[in-house]
Amino acid sequence: MSRLLFPAPLSRRALLLTALAGVTLAAAAAGSQSRILRFATGAQYQGDLVNGPYNYTGKAGAAIRATVGTISISAPQAVFKAPGGTAMASAEGKRSADFAGGVTVIRGRLTAKGTALNYSEASGQGVLTGSPSAVFVPEKSSDDPVTISATQMSLDVDTDTSTSTGSVRLVNGSQTGRADTVVFDESRELGVLTGNMSLSRAATAKAKELNITGTEARVITKGKLLYVTGKVKLTQGTVTTTGDAVYYDDGKNVAYVVGHAVSVDSKAGTTVTARPNAALEQRTDLGRVRSIDAGYAIPAAQFRLTGEK
Repeated sequence: MSRLLFPAPLSRRALLLTALAGVTLAAAAAGSQSRILRFATGAQYQGDLVNGPYNYTGKAGAAIRATVGTISISAPQAVFKAPGGTAMASAEGKRSADFAGGVTVIRGRLTAKGTALNYSEASGQGVLTGSPSAVFVPEKSSDDPVTISATQMSLDVDTDTSTSTGSVRLVNGSQTGRADTVVFDESRELGVLTGNMSLSRAATAKAKELNITGTEARVITKGKLLYVTGKVKLTQGTVTTTGDAVYYDDGKNVAYVVGHAVSVDSKAGTTVTARPNAALEQRTDLGRVRSIDAGYAIPAAQFRLTGEK
């Protein structure tokens, strides 16, 4: 068996691959990680040593293992190749690999799985397909894990960020979010949901089920805090509250709705309307809505992705 030796890793200034166009990750750029893919020496391969491709298989049926930056990858087989007409060694930084047969990707507290994975050294993206899913384990065992399922999931080597697309579902304890796209920032434990976004909080002994819709939702999973913008609508029992934005603290069972906020209780036949520059406070455990004339300042800064301004 031959052993492949690779030169020193390359680095680059990183841009976050998200639906949030124009977000620059200055912090990630300062310490960008290597994109060079390395296979464990125990992996067996066949192919043209100079030009590739290399066809990897595990010894005695075991999974092959590879690493790139802080990510580890395991799968039954992989094909590692260079662009046409380029030798493998001189193509470092431009090569790609296709892992197949059931893939597991681990980065810190995140474990993602899918049927196949395509990794590109040029983009620093590892794209999982085949009904991929991921589990993010919290630091405290008392907290709830975050699970994400989607049609496709892309992990960025340069940042602790993944972008899931296609019927995405994010579950964190009693909270469930659905969207076309979910960007999950592992370092901030923050999810950003866009495209046909909806959130629900399951009913409890004290509170009825709560449903929230809007244009964009930001979820801090560690504290179960929500920040939703864009024609928001909260529905709980017979109470429907609308506005421009809402901040919801699950632990305190309270939501603050700002911007043209109105709440209607269809059963009681009552309406509560916030005055200009005021806000509505909705206690989801008490079924009570009141106007706050002093207004409410949503702590939007804590919902920013790493490097986002």
